[in-house]
Amino acid sequence: PNNPANPVTLAQAIAAEPRLREEQENDPMVARMLDTAMRIEGLYRHASVHAAGVVIGDRPLRELTPLYREPHGEMPVTQFNMKWVEPAGLVKFDFLGLKTLTVIAKAVGLLRRQGLDLDIHTIPLDDERSFEMLRAAETTGLFQLEGAGVRDAIRNLRPDRFEDIIAMVALYRPGPMDDIPKYIACKHGHEEVIYPHPLLEPVLKETYGVIVYQEQVMQIAQILSGYSLGEADLLRRAMGKKIQSEMDAQRARFIDGAIERGVEASTARNIFELINKFAGYGFNKCHAAPYALIAYQTAYLKANHPVEFLAASMMLDQGNTDKLNVFRQEAKRAGIVIHAPDINRSEADFSTADGAIHYALGAVRNVGAQAMRGIVAEREANGPFRDMEDFLHRVEPRHLNKRSFEFLIRAGAFDSLNPNRAQLLAGVDAMLALCNAAAQSRTSRQTDMFSMAGAEQRRVLKLPETDAWPPIEKLKAEFEALGFYLSAHPLDDYLTALERANVVTSADFLESLDETDRAARLAGSVTLKREQRSQRGNPFAFVSLTDQSGEYEVTVFSEQLSASRELLEPGNLLIVNVTGKMDRDRPRLTVQSLQPLEKLADSQSGGLLVHVMDARPLANILDRLKGLGQGKGAIHLVLPAESCGLQVEMRLPGGFATGPRTRGVLGAIHGVVSVQER
Repeated sequence: PNNPANPVTLAQAIAAEPRLREEQENDPMVARMLDTAMRIEGLYRHASVHAAGVVIGDRPLRELTPLYREPHGEMPVTQFNMKWVEPAGLVKFDFLGLKTLTVIAKAVGLLRRQGLDLDIHTIPLDDERSFEMLRAAETTGLFQLEGAGVRDAIRNLRPDRFEDIIAMVALYRPGPMDDIPKYIACKHGHEEVIYPHPLLEPVLKETYGVIVYQEQVMQIAQILSGYSLGEADLLRRAMGKKIQSEMDAQRARFIDGAIERGVEASTARNIFELINKFAGYGFNKCHAAPYALIAYQTAYLKANHPVEFLAASMMLDQGNTDKLNVFRQEAKRAGIVIHAPDINRSEADFSTADGAIHYALGAVRNVGAQAMRGIVAEREANGPFRDMEDFLHRVEPRHLNKRSFEFLIRAGAFDSLNPNRAQLLAGVDAMLALCNAAAQSRTSRQTDMFSMAGAEQRRVLKLPETDAWPPIEKLKAEFEALGFYLSAHPLDDYLTALERANVVTSADFLESLDETDRAARLAGSVTLKREQRSQRGNPFAFVSLTDQSGEYEVTVFSEQLSASRELLEPGNLLIVNVTGKMDRDRPRLTVQSLQPLEKLADSQSGGLLVHVMDARPLANILDRLKGLGQGKGAIHLVLPAESCGLQVEMRLPGGFATGPRTRGVLGAIHGVVSVQER
């Protein structure tokens, strides 16, 4: 595989690999192919545009460089790349617009709303709480530090000073990354700090003898080889532009200058080779330091004001449900409550109050943030909505189309007005009609008090009589609307069954993995299935599941897939027996067997006791039980005997599935008081 820090040319590959050279010599087609490839090697494959590069000239750009127009825009683009625009007479700037700066500003704004005026530019750079969090590698949401690889590096580094963060930002990139183990070992005294030459100790002491920054190279050239500051800057520019020819030209100057100052020739050559290797991807400290400062500012906010920081982070990823789920899990780990979207408490964006985060109305799928701002503005101007009828009379129809209304209902945004989501969903058309009628009445400007009152009386909301969803159906709808489970998890009702079956959480199992196979029994709700075929044509699937501790992915191979394909659909609850290990720093879990979780729970249930208000729900109970399947459990009904003031208990004939799903379905029927295990 190609290493971008040390690319290998075709000529180098031919020289290093006898078999390739033999093929070139013996096969004319291979020789022709390699000859053609070497002719085009190094040419640009396509035209690309630097995301933030802007050039400025003292005359029209067409007089200095060939231009072309972007295929999907009007912006002119130079055909010279970054190495040649400056020799052509242009000045180049890189303007970086970092989303993280907005996250920081939003977090500070949320704090200001709580009465805390924080100046992010004057925070202490030695905050122990921040470094304690970094040493624990709790870096989710932190600028430059949240990837899995850099998180491991931070955990091993155990930073205790701001300079460590600067060094990690500079080192964690192809090339310099190879020096991270040495930096860490020297920092903690596991390896002796060795300087390439005694004169370089003042330059490299801060980084434990490791060359980390371009500025250090400039100082090395100045101290060791007598470079002037201007010459050292030319060396820095050669490194920054990654111009190998210029680096080669500097070799003789560097070595000769070092020898003149009493440095042995071999030492001078070795030091220059260190510099030359570093030149490929070396970072300048003046670039790494502001990046590290932003990283530290995010760490400070997360460590000291986690509610506001996570809310601000969620604002900037409002349309990315995968990222929102990551922040949700981080909030749960930190003990921070995220309230479900609520039409009377939530704002269009994520907000905070009383140490908790309020989920954004605009973050519900298929709901526009701008439309929600209109609804929130009405609520703030005229008070909370009293009920669904009041809501429909006050909002503008343009802020509420059918699809957005349905997804707000699924997310539970109207639970404070009517907790029966099934009823609201069944009445969406009637509610939208009422909303439109109320809007037409407002625009007609009927100012007569009596006709207005009559119009209001005619617009009465009537919703169909519908049983509420059982808990599992509410959670499925919530998952559809948000992209993850927020208010609860489907496995919550199965905790007893999971404990009896020795099920472990995915987080605990993943934490225990190493490079040897381990077995475990996990549970989860299927969120995604991706079927593929192996090179031999055998089907297999990657299946994503979620439990209370987080998300994980398993591989299901052909034999197990063909036997259990219908069980792997999103929303199904499963028990999965897996083997797992770490493979190239990633967990690999393979399913050995699986079964429906409900089947396991049914086998452990001793039956149900269903208390009802009277005989009216009995027909509905029997009808619902038909769709839940047979089992070995007994169901007893308990209803009051009005004539004597006692209760009557009767057993329904036959056997039933009596797991949590059945309990939830029966408990949602109107007239059922409670459902208990016997």
